[in-house]
Amino acid sequence: MAAASPGSRSPVPAKLGSLNEEQIVALFMKIDSSSDGEIAWDEFCTYMQLEYAEKEEAVLRDKDVAFHLPAAMGSTPHREPIVKVSHTPDNTFMALGQDGMVTFWSPNLDLKRTRSVVTEQQQTNRIKNKWITDFVLMSQYNKFIIGTGDREIQFYELSNFEPYCQISGFETVPLKLDYCPTGPAECLVLFGDSEGCVNIVVIQNTGETLRNWKKFPKTEGIASVNVEVVANGSFTKYIRWKVHRDWVGQLRYYDDIRSVISCSNHANSALVIGCVSGSTHVEQQLKEISHDKSTASKSRMPNLTYSQTRKRLDTDETVFKIYKGVKTFDFSKEKNLIVTGGMDRIVRTWNPYVPSKPTGMLRGHNAPIFHLHISAEENRIFSVSTDKTVKVWDTSDQSCLITVTAKSHKIRGDLMCCHYSSLAKSLAMVTDQLALLQLKMKSSLNADIVLSHKEAVQCCKYNSSFKQVISCSDASVVKVWDFETGTQIFEFSGAHGDKPVTCMTFDSTERRLITGGRDGVLRIWNFNNGHCLKSLIKDNTEEVTDCCYVELLRNRYVVSVGWDHRINIYADAAEDFHHYQSPLPKWTDDVAHGHKDDILSVATCPPNLLATSAYDGKVIVWNMVSGHIYCHLVSPELRNNSYSSSDDEDDNRLKQDTSDLSIKKVVFLKSRAGKKDAAQLIASGPKGQIHFWNIFQGGHLYGLVNGSKKQGTVTGMILNASDTLLFTADSLGFVYVWDLDGFCEDGEAPIPPALTRDWRAHIQSITGMDLIEENNILITCSQDCTVRVWTLEGNFVGTFGQPDPWDIYNPSTYSHPMVPYDVLVDPLSMPSHPVIDRRMSVADVVHADSMEGSDAGDDDVDALQTRPHTAPNFSTLHTELLVGDDEIAEELKRQPFGKAIGKRLRHEKMMNAPNKFKDHGGPNAYQSLQCYDLVDTPEIIPPNPSAEIDDPFADILD
Repeated sequence: MAAASPGSRSPVPAKLGSLNEEQIVALFMKIDSSSDGEIAWDEFCTYMQLEYAEKEEAVLRDKDVAFHLPAAMGSTPHREPIVKVSHTPDNTFMALGQDGMVTFWSPNLDLKRTRSVVTEQQQTNRIKNKWITDFVLMSQYNKFIIGTGDREIQFYELSNFEPYCQISGFETVPLKLDYCPTGPAECLVLFGDSEGCVNIVVIQNTGETLRNWKKFPKTEGIASVNVEVVANGSFTKYIRWKVHRDWVGQLRYYDDIRSVISCSNHANSALVIGCVSGSTHVEQQLKEISHDKSTASKSRMPNLTYSQTRKRLDTDETVFKIYKGVKTFDFSKEKNLIVTGGMDRIVRTWNPYVPSKPTGMLRGHNAPIFHLHISAEENRIFSVSTDKTVKVWDTSDQSCLITVTAKSHKIRGDLMCCHYSSLAKSLAMVTDQLALLQLKMKSSLNADIVLSHKEAVQCCKYNSSFKQVISCSDASVVKVWDFETGTQIFEFSGAHGDKPVTCMTFDSTERRLITGGRDGVLRIWNFNNGHCLKSLIKDNTEEVTDCCYVELLRNRYVVSVGWDHRINIYADAAEDFHHYQSPLPKWTDDVAHGHKDDILSVATCPPNLLATSAYDGKVIVWNMVSGHIYCHLVSPELRNNSYSSSDDEDDNRLKQDTSDLSIKKVVFLKSRAGKKDAAQLIASGPKGQIHFWNIFQGGHLYGLVNGSKKQGTVTGMILNASDTLLFTADSLGFVYVWDLDGFCEDGEAPIPPALTRDWRAHIQSITGMDLIEENNILITCSQDCTVRVWTLEGNFVGTFGQPDPWDIYNPSTYSHPMVPYDVLVDPLSMPSHPVIDRRMSVADVVHADSMEGSDAGDDDVDALQTRPHTAPNFSTLHTELLVGDDEIAEELKRQPFGKAIGKRLRHEKMMNAPNKFKDHGGPNAYQSLQCYDLVDTPEIIPPNPSAEIDDPFADILD
């Protein structure tokens, strides 16, 4: 079954009925890559299948996770098993053993210090150490809490491990502890016991309450408070709930939901979410009041309600019944997700409000689940089983991202405890030693820098048909971006295997993408679903450096150049259904008189001109109809050097200059193609200078301009439609805009064109750019892994891939006046100034006016005198461009140095400058003073009271 063109009235499938006509036309254009005006049903199905397959692979690449293997190991000084390991706010791991020994470890598993939680009384009497069951940090008050086998909860100072106070007299042993601050001065201390009870101590005015507890009489060297005092205190409350029918395996209080979550191995009370104090229930309160009155009348015994256990009302708790119970769990409020694991080896995911059925069951472990952790910011679930197998799951599709077995991470022994540190991005596993499994982090220059690709970006192009931007990277990944918002639409990888994509272009309909790679192959793509339509293969595998699409005499061709020194032309015929295609025969003139070095760039000009530039600095213009050379273009300086005397010194000098001779880009001034007195071709070299050539009568150089202020090489050029503006980019990340209106239009122009504006777009070499004139937008890509969008005035719009999308039609959504962070802090972005260049001191700049007329400062004052700026001479344009000191002086008069430069220069230049003082906002003479130690200290003469003292104010008073 075939579907007609989008203008026909053929029936539309039900799924497409919700799309408007514009969206249907866009979909038709994406599928009809051959532009034949019709789509067969198998074409539609193939397109959709390939699109979703590539999207799935892209999602998996984005979720890619890996550990550094094998795990890092550290021998512990603990003689008893470690009960728990946690991390402190300063990213230090803290481990506590059953014997009370505490060890602190760095993220690199360096043992920082070791202490013992033993009181002085215990050390004196040589009492056996207490059995430690669990501990929890109390960071707000610089303390930590431990539970002991003597039914106590002890508070210790975290700074010096001195015992602070303890709560004693509990009915059972606290097995699992938790602490959570619930207000500015309020907190909860919770523990689960062997009777399945959840014990909650509510403390108000925490700081003052702990200080009062410290004043109580000491027991075994620590101030001891009985639980009865805590239960009947004015600022404390003790609550005990009977929750489980087995001992509590884990419990946590989550202030986000104001509830306690606890678990046990009992199936009918495996996981329980319950409140702290219980809801108001009139009948229950009446029963309690009547019971209290009857008890008081029968006995005068003290109130011992703190030792009594009660069960919550059914409305106050949610019970999850799970086969074989729950050994460990974790909860994420952000994801609204609970994960549980236990003896049945299945990781279950739950909606906390739906206890009847899990939302997912993650199978794969071969042993009971030992530890679970939800990393909400990474959309991952970490699970560890008792056989030390670690699995990482995706929270969205519940797929297993990676499995690390004991054979891979090489951790030996029985597991005692586990802990995942979100700060160190590491999983700590404790056996008889401490092991650390650290995640491999994605390469990133800085946390504040948005990356479009993970690798260097080699080229980018704007597609006006779909309003999309396509970029290609060194990893052979092609990404499709929405130009209007900056969000990623689609991506596919392996465009050229594992070889980088080096160049790209579109066909005349802009429905197909043509890429060239370092593997020497050209490929034609339907870039909307990643389908490779055709491969263009030449005899050798030399790298393809540039390509273009040409329509000549109603025929269509793909032209490529590269390291094979030849021009390869492929016919693009719709009737050719072969997947692999070879180039047409080489031009005779190309083989005999063509380039002798690597070809770097190619450009076309209607009706039949083709220009190529090479690494040796030569440009050849070709007639595409005949295949003959139209003219050779060689820089006069290069020609003079080439034909100079061939002594050894000149040969050595030429060899040293070959690195600067390459011409990375050539473009045609198509509006001047028929003007014989104008420059028709622009070349970006050699030696970093932009050459304007007239190609008639053998070729003549009409103009010359230095392409970079910072001695960089020109890596990219693009013209607007009217050929009045030239945008150039250099290897240092700068963009320059030149006004070509009238330049070299009527003959040679000794004065270079005006530089209207320039700005720093990237911190590394710019590899490609494209111009969208209808939106006044310039797109640049660079080796710094970013693709960025700018206005033609140099205002920063954003980086493709940033989390906050922009609206290209709403300037208020642009990042301007902000600039990319890496560009802001890079030293090369700093403006040129005598102080920064270490040619003057800060004091000289500040006191420039006072130095006028003095002999000592004549040179410095002359350096700050103003004079009008003149354009560089045509004959001296090859010299280095420097900003004159006269311009600096004029700028200083309009804008004081301390206020104009500000914090951008403070830490970048002045810190490393020898014998310079830091600028802290407004330099003055005091900051330039230097102090020296006295060699000989004068003797101090004590005052003589009998001596006559002259009063300096005596005359004034008289």
